[in-house]
Amino acid sequence: MDFPVIRSAGLDGMLVTFSEALTEPSNRGALAFCDAVKASGWPGVQETSTSLASVYIRFDAETLCHGALKDRLWTLLDQRDWTQAVLPPGRRFWQVPTVYGTDLAPQLGEAAAAAGLSEAEAIESLGSARVRVLTIGFAPGQPYLGPLGAEWNLPRQTELTPRVPTGALVLAISQFVLFATSAPTGWRHVGQTGFQGFQLGSQDPIALRVGDEMVFTPVSKSEYQRACAKDPHFGGASRAEIPA
Repeated sequence: MDFPVIRSAGLDGMLVTFSEALTEPSNRGALAFCDAVKASGWPGVQETSTSLASVYIRFDAETLCHGALKDRLWTLLDQRDWTQAVLPPGRRFWQVPTVYGTDLAPQLGEAAAAAGLSEAEAIESLGSARVRVLTIGFAPGQPYLGPLGAEWNLPRQTELTPRVPTGALVLAISQFVLFATSAPTGWRHVGQTGFQGFQLGSQDPIALRVGDEMVFTPVSKSEYQRACAKDPHFGGASRAEIPA
């Protein structure tokens, strides 16, 4: 299949896909193209959102017919190579104190062994990786982050972990997921943060934006606990605007 492709998604949706699987360029294309659709202000477009490599557009079919929207999307797609586009403005860089391993994140050793690394090498690799918020989903405010190096292209577990806590940093298929709530998972729990990605009742309940970048900085268990005591919402995380 040649990408990008446009497909109907139900009676009032269209999906623009840049790749059959996650890559950095396909995610870049999805984020930049979604921003361009929003900026176009087409009458009848009611919602836009992104997944790892696609853009979803929901529209009012009485105002904007499928054919007309598809033509507009192709016209916009043909304007440039979106997989090489500049990422949208308004992104932030987050540095998040993270304890790797210990009883707080008990599957670090298993993940390191699967990647062919020692635990110390795994912490160096994971703790220095600057990853992008690729998409937000599964639970409110819960980001998928990456891509990580090829050594971390690990499959999910064959069985579920019954529950990981809010702030758990879990790993599979060259991505992190930072859990915004306590939930079961088939991904390996390698790090623990005090970061709460969703805070019900807050003026801005979802902390992260797609396109934000993050580094999960290694700290000791005692340093992590002090950070959480001082900052119960974000566990000592800092953020700065990424220049446009």
